[in-house]
Amino acid sequence: MPSRVLLQIGPVAIYWYGVLIVTGTLAAAWIATKQARQAGDDPEHVWNALLLCLVLGVIGARLYHVASMLQHYLAHPGEIFGLQMQGFGIYGAVAGGALGLWIYTHRNSLNFLRWADFAAPGIALAQAIGRWGNFFNQELYGFPTALPWGIYIAPENRLPGFTQYERFHPTFLYESLWNLLSFGILMFLSRKARKRLMNGDLFLLYGILYSLGRFFVEFQRPDAYQLETWKFLGAPMAQWVAIGAILFFGSVLIYRHQRGGGAPVVAEPEESSAEQG
Repeated sequence: MPSRVLLQIGPVAIYWYGVLIVTGTLAAAWIATKQARQAGDDPEHVWNALLLCLVLGVIGARLYHVASMLQHYLAHPGEIFGLQMQGFGIYGAVAGGALGLWIYTHRNSLNFLRWADFAAPGIALAQAIGRWGNFFNQELYGFPTALPWGIYIAPENRLPGFTQYERFHPTFLYESLWNLLSFGILMFLSRKARKRLMNGDLFLLYGILYSLGRFFVEFQRPDAYQLETWKFLGAPMAQWVAIGAILFFGSVLIYRHQRGGGAPVVAEPEESSAEQG
């Protein structure tokens, strides 16, 4: 059985989950710098914007989680914030990070959509890496299964009603693999279809791809149905958000290209970036 702790130094414990989140974040930033440099922009903007994006991303992730379990937190308001708080939502993290990027690009007279495109593939990669933290935490697993890739879940980590089972679908793995595939698709398009892409297309495609995968992954998340999460017509909040995101990002993508008559738009390097580079 995997251990949550990677390294223990006296009273200080370093957890796999935290290490993987940091690894994914740094990998995403590195990919974004590669994307920016290849497009002729100053990659230092990535590192300059990173802290603001992270802070707002964490706040957004926490607020999304609280909203998804509002009934619980209205009854326990003291658990919303604090050193022991648990629970973060990826949709809120992306929204908060995007807000941070918008603030940074606005302050530095940069094109937000262009830099969101640089970030998009790396975000998918970061999610693919970060999901493995759920493996070490023995969480984000699916329904019981006899399939050979089923994972063992310790009795203390099994959900109510499933204590008699030992092996479960590795839901975290399904989402991780989908994110890895999304990363590959976005990187391929950024290289091979660059002349046909408009600024913002990669970010919009990321929103569609992630939401599509998340919609189907939710069917293998019994915890989403057992916990006090917000539901509508029996479906958890995450699935409705996924549907809304697919419709929104897809509509914007189609509208922008139809408005442009289908003509490719190639963004030239920004003057300020070219001078700094």
